[in-house]
Amino acid sequence: MTILGLIAGTCTTLSFLPQVIRTLRTRHARDLSAAWLLIFGLGTALWLTYGLLKSDIAIALANGVTFGLVLTLIVAKYTLAPPEPAVDDAA
Repeated sequence: MTILGLIAGTCTTLSFLPQVIRTLRTRHARDLSAAWLLIFGLGTALWLTYGLLKSDIAIALANGVTFGLVLTLIVAKYTLAPPEPAVDDAA
């Protein structure tokens, strides 16, 4: 059963990578919902704690990595400068 949990955790955790990569590449995180980030971050932190208390490596590992990715998005949302608008030389 642990292998099934590790595979499931890997899939759900990897689903966050495209968003993190895109956010860091474009330096644009304004459209990310703060409420979603905070609620989901709290949920993953609680699942991480649960996994650690139950000594369940699949739950702890998947949620630990996911929590790190969510924290990356939270930090990006509040620290990345919005992209500069294009300057029209014809004006």
